[in-house]
Amino acid sequence: MVVNYSKSEDAARATQKACEAVGGEALLVRADVAQDADCRRLAQAALDQWGRIDALVNNAGATKFADHADLDALSAEDFQRIYSVNVVGTYQMVRACAPAMKKSGRDAVVNVSSLAGKNGMGSSIAYAASKGALNTMTMSLARVLGPEIRVNAVCPGMVDTKWLREGYGLRYAAIEARYRQGTPLGRPGKPEEVAAVIVWLIEGADLITGDTIMVDSGMHMGLIPRKL
Repeated sequence: MVVNYSKSEDAARATQKACEAVGGEALLVRADVAQDADCRRLAQAALDQWGRIDALVNNAGATKFADHADLDALSAEDFQRIYSVNVVGTYQMVRACAPAMKKSGRDAVVNVSSLAGKNGMGSSIAYAASKGALNTMTMSLARVLGPEIRVNAVCPGMVDTKWLREGYGLRYAAIEARYRQGTPLGRPGKPEEVAAVIVWLIEGADLITGDTIMVDSGMHMGLIPRKL
């Protein structure tokens, strides 16, 4: 497995060690998926190491935490930066890996999207819009890359991560409390629960392509009405 990182080298090394601890082999590569040359370098690193690419998980993501009601909170540059990673970066990674993946004839791409792309919520309008674009692109890619490659997306809702806690800051506790009270399953997700769905889409979903799988405790159905 190739583990890509742009800034968090310590976290990437921890992931590498976790893979090796269960008998896997992991290669660390530092790359910015917004740069096409870096995407091609990532794909080539996998080919140089193993001679093939069996699956691609597009998990790189960018945002700016901004109140949706404050239309001055985002600039054109914010949109361009977020789209360059969340949409263009995903496209470039698929393009870089597709030739090798088609040779296998039974490969899978999983794009890590967000519930924000379905309901227009989340960390910012730019982020939600980028994930909506990613969901649409997932369907487009599924059409043109089949039958050799399946392309799906997972759409997590609130997941308890350091990134989200730091992004929302003092607001996190209130947002989590509302999520617990308003979703059918009554809690945020865990990173490993999202990862399990990704693995299933790669290994056990042979007839599923072009789909967006909600991993959100039922949040996509809307908040549960308050009891009178």
